[in-house]
Amino acid sequence: MARSLLVLSGGHPYEAGPFDELLAALGEWDITHLVHPEGGEADAASHIARADAVLFYDMAGYTFAEGRVETHPPSPAYREAIAARFASGRGAVAMHHALAGWALWPEWHEWLGGQFHYQPGAHGADSGYRHDVAYTARLVADHPVLAGLPESFAVTDELYLCPINEDAVTPLIRAEGFAFTPDNFYSAANAVAGEMFSRKGWDHPLGSNLVAWTKQVGPAPLVYLQFGDGPETYANPYFRRILAQALQFIAGETTS
Repeated sequence: MARSLLVLSGGHPYEAGPFDELLAALGEWDITHLVHPEGGEADAASHIARADAVLFYDMAGYTFAEGRVETHPPSPAYREAIAARFASGRGAVAMHHALAGWALWPEWHEWLGGQFHYQPGAHGADSGYRHDVAYTARLVADHPVLAGLPESFAVTDELYLCPINEDAVTPLIRAEGFAFTPDNFYSAANAVAGEMFSRKGWDHPLGSNLVAWTKQVGPAPLVYLQFGDGPETYANPYFRRILAQALQFIAGETTS
């Protein structure tokens, strides 16, 4: 009997065809794919409780319009379903822009171990982004998620400059060959306002080069992978192996 995988996407643009090819390459999973806002939050709660694995590739909780961003929290039923899953010891994998989702849900970012901010606030500056960065991904742990991988491999993907609580996570992979300094990134708030690739009036503290980690959420394992902006990463065989093994890991399986 195939294992069940719930995939939540939406709230951020992505190329659906190549992403579906990535999901198809993961192996024998019975996949339910829900997209925010249509059928995502409203229908997800019942699936979250019973899926063998959950993959968050969504960036929910935002409405972008006319140079402004509005935020809203998740429904009580959705919050309770995810909290209950973790409390029962059942984990999840979060990928790429999931780190930005649910700006008004502090527990979500405590669970993930970091947060990408679209707007400045009490936390400090808005976060930075940089597309199509060619860098070296270097393994920094011996972990089932990384089984069978070389010590380093080439990646071209989007990177973030944002708060990551390294004290609360177990590092898996770091990005080398690219400095996590504000002069290498662009302001998310400026992008929302219609000024893409702008640093005007923006500054940010130096950031972490951590791009993959694990974290315990109570008794449950969580894996975060910053990889995943688009088709080039979806097709990267090393990333495909990492994602497949991360899902196996949080589902309680091991890979030789």
